[in-house]
Amino acid sequence: MGKQIWKPGNMLYPLPAVMVSVGDRDGNRNIFTVAWTGTVCTNPPMAYISVRPERYSYHMIEESGEFVINLTTEKLAQAADFCGVRSGRDLDKWKECRLTERMAHSLRYAPCIEESPVNIECRVVKTEKLGSHHMFLGEVTAVQVDDAYMDENGKFDLNRTGLIAYSHGEYLGMGRKLGTFGCSVRKKKGAGNPGKRKKRKV
Repeated sequence: MGKQIWKPGNMLYPLPAVMVSVGDRDGNRNIFTVAWTGTVCTNPPMAYISVRPERYSYHMIEESGEFVINLTTEKLAQAADFCGVRSGRDLDKWKECRLTERMAHSLRYAPCIEESPVNIECRVVKTEKLGSHHMFLGEVTAVQVDDAYMDENGKFDLNRTGLIAYSHGEYLGMGRKLGTFGCSVRKKKGAGNPGKRKKRKV
């Protein structure tokens, strides 16, 4: 088996395909799709998005210091793609995609997308101008979740929402469950500790 050597590039996949909702002080609001996003810190909770400065939404985040990361599902896949390839300079994406604005709990300008199962409200604490993209580092100030996905024990069943991922130009469903966190070291019922040998009676 051989390997090809390619020029440096971003080949870290899969990634979340999220719709980011923003607003400015004049009341203009927009949605754009981002794949360059992720978790940065647990305490305080922080996330980031990387945005090209020429994008229509860039100045809204720069001005308001706010953005909302809205998780995307299979039902929202078409809207996510549309919001990534069309500019808010030319049309109203809320109207075109039939998406509903929901007031954020902790932010003043950026709205949430009602149809998204999870809305992560963020306030910018730092902007890193890295090159083609500028990274907005945001502290998570509130999270809204759709109570339709709460189970009988009061736990939010995120993986039942139909989340999608973005990988090398394609949108993919999350697929089947392969395990849970810690499954590789969790002791199975009826199994002994493989690291210890029982003493034989002589």
